[in-house]
Amino acid sequence: MPKYEVENLTLAEATRHAPFVDYARCVDASQRPYNHVGDWPEEGQLYPVRVVDSRTEGLPLVHVLGFEGEAPYYNAYAPHRFELLLTVWLN
Repeated sequence: MPKYEVENLTLAEATRHAPFVDYARCVDASQRPYNHVGDWPEEGQLYPVRVVDSRTEGLPLVHVLGFEGEAPYYNAYAPHRFELLLTVWLN
């Protein structure tokens, strides 16, 4: 899935690439970067996500499915902002 490292994916698009959806709760919505353009998670909310290893950052980033954001990170957030709770396999 590396070619989708930095794309805004819908839930339907994400499940075409992998047969599961992770769900995570936002635990830290503070300190929004000044250059972030697009959706921003709300603390305490549950989101469908995809965790993808970032080649440029060298760490796994949490992509919130259905969010829209601009470069450089699109809909990707640092892992400390989320608590992964559940993986649902779609088989």
